[in-house]
Amino acid sequence: MPGVPRDREAALALDAADPLAPMRSRFTIADPDLIYLDGNSLGRLPANAPAALQTAVSRQWGEDLVRAWPDWIDEITRIGDVLAEGVLGAEPGEVLVGDSTTVNLFKLAAAAAAAARGADPSRTVIVTNAANFPTDRYVLGGVADLLGMQLRLIRAGEIADAVGSDTALLCLSHVEYDTGERRDLAAVTDLARGRGVRVLWDLSHSAGSVPVQLSAAGAELAVGCTYKYLNAGPGAPAYLYVRRDLQPLLQTPIRGWFGQQDQFGMQRDYAAAEGIRRFAAGTPPILGLPLVEIGARLIAEAGIKRLAAKSVALTEVIIELADAWLTPLGFGVATPRDPARRGAHVSLAHASALPICRALIEAAGVVPDYRAGTDGDGLIRLGPAPLYTRHVEVWDAMARLRDLVAAGQHQHFGAEPGRVT
Repeated sequence: MPGVPRDREAALALDAADPLAPMRSRFTIADPDLIYLDGNSLGRLPANAPAALQTAVSRQWGEDLVRAWPDWIDEITRIGDVLAEGVLGAEPGEVLVGDSTTVNLFKLAAAAAAAARGADPSRTVIVTNAANFPTDRYVLGGVADLLGMQLRLIRAGEIADAVGSDTALLCLSHVEYDTGERRDLAAVTDLARGRGVRVLWDLSHSAGSVPVQLSAAGAELAVGCTYKYLNAGPGAPAYLYVRRDLQPLLQTPIRGWFGQQDQFGMQRDYAAAEGIRRFAAGTPPILGLPLVEIGARLIAEAGIKRLAAKSVALTEVIIELADAWLTPLGFGVATPRDPARRGAHVSLAHASALPICRALIEAAGVVPDYRAGTDGDGLIRLGPAPLYTRHVEVWDAMARLRDLVAAGQHQHFGAEPGRVT
């Protein structure tokens, strides 16, 4: 891994030697002066995405009309295989694309928790961490209420003590949305399975930026979105993963005709399809599927090892410059310093995080985002997606942040949260 650049010229030299540098030209960069560090929330637009969407709209929908369905009908599994091979380290027939992350989380959480209690009635607790992404906690609470179970919220370091003979399911994020902390997929999976507990992983903040390798980790269940590091666009279809040997053992709580064994046997009772398709529900969002494939193929072409190495390098620049430049200005680093324990974004804590974030966006030409912290300070999340972010952009963003706060520019911006932060 290259060292942290000592000056801006050194950052430019790292970019000149970066094997991923050509990938930047594969994206739409509408404003070259804008430093975009929010790839952990919404990825950039791939340059070939508009043409792919135009084909789906104008030719397939516009010209072929319903005759396009033979081309569309199996896209949820075909593109699932593209994700499995190129991004998730899974096997063919184990990944399904469609629905939102929220819906997929509900399907797998309800199916796994019900199966666990069916095998052992004493397993009535669903475990997740109190700082997990809100949707995950909301969904798991709803599943617990629906099944007459209890949701147990724990702190990050309490997993080993909280998972036991009463646990029906453990659900965690691979990379935490707020601090960027990354969990060891294999170690946590092994710990839980040793106690007879399945783990449902949310990969939304990790897939496409850090190694996932579901098969190698022994993972059984996972969900994730495609609009962050996979660059499939806002509201793009999500995905779910169920290891092949587990698929026949689980029953989705949302039954739809795409999950029916004889999909066009309209008068027949429901019988779940074989394989991963049994977890499908209604008609998938056809127009979004080509964009998922584009994003997945870009990740596969870049190579997850190279992406992960660059993620480490870019986040290391943020952390070291934060220590050198920002600590005297009241900042703290809320993200683990060990590269093996962090994802591809870094969260900086500050008492005035929200107005600083607004000032960065509106006055400094840097786009991060803001999240509320848990200890009083807010968090400014800096997400330099490795597929298209340059080292010099990170250097310049940190310099602009330092100069902005040192000059007190953020004091002219409000601290009241807006509709979107």
